[in-house]
Amino acid sequence: MKRLFPAPLLSLSLFVLWLALNVSISPGNLLLAAALGILAPLLMAPLRPQHAHVRRPWTVIRLIARVGLDVILSNLQVAWGVLRARNHPPRSSFVHIPLALRDAHGLAALSMITTVVPGTVWSELALDRSVLLLHVFDLDDEETFIAHFKHTYERPLMEIFE
Repeated sequence: MKRLFPAPLLSLSLFVLWLALNVSISPGNLLLAAALGILAPLLMAPLRPQHAHVRRPWTVIRLIARVGLDVILSNLQVAWGVLRARNHPPRSSFVHIPLALRDAHGLAALSMITTVVPGTVWSELALDRSVLLLHVFDLDDEETFIAHFKHTYERPLMEIFE
């Protein structure tokens, strides 16, 4: 069964999505949805990365809550920075952050986190995955920011994936 459906949830999702987008459950659409749900995951199976092993589910929940809080706080900070930009221009800067995290899934999660948190942009990752170049909208103290970033995001991701 695993050979026919390497990703059963993806197959089911594609099947349902096809029917929802076409707003029809005609025999032709059912056949096309089934073909898409079966063939797409089979053809894309070699492109899928290795399976992630989540080691600490409670850490995942805490990290999601922390990122949610940071998104709200960062939105307020960036909005305040934009509103006062005339009198107090933001101190934008590129920051090199040394990374201990090496797991591909952890790095992907870290890139998503930096993407959703306003005021930070993932700019570059060293080829050996040892240093992350991050652009920060308004930076007071680089050392404090690096310590906060590593403690808040990198350490939990290491607990989860490594």
